[in-house]
Amino acid sequence: MKAGVFFTGTGPILVLTSFDSLSDPNLVDRFVLKGIKKFIVYEVPIEMVKEQYGKQYDVVMGDLKQNDDLRVLDYDGHHVFYNFSFNDFGEGVKCEV
Repeated sequence: MKAGVFFTGTGPILVLTSFDSLSDPNLVDRFVLKGIKKFIVYEVPIEMVKEQYGKQYDVVMGDLKQNDDLRVLDYDGHHVFYNFSFNDFGEGVKCEV
């Protein structure tokens, strides 16, 4: 499982995915289907996400209605942005379809 902070036109969202890469073409296609055609993503350590989000992480991972390949953990941009330090971010990936 990977976690990434996706900076989109409406602000950052925190996403969990089972894809091997946050720039996997199939993951990008999933975003395009949701109307997100341009973003910058930074990977954040999954253990840090588990620690920061605790029970919310467990609830989202336990939601059987969602696919493992794309789960939105937090869509409150302000909360996502201030929950992580820039030092927590991995290398950024730009994507524009």
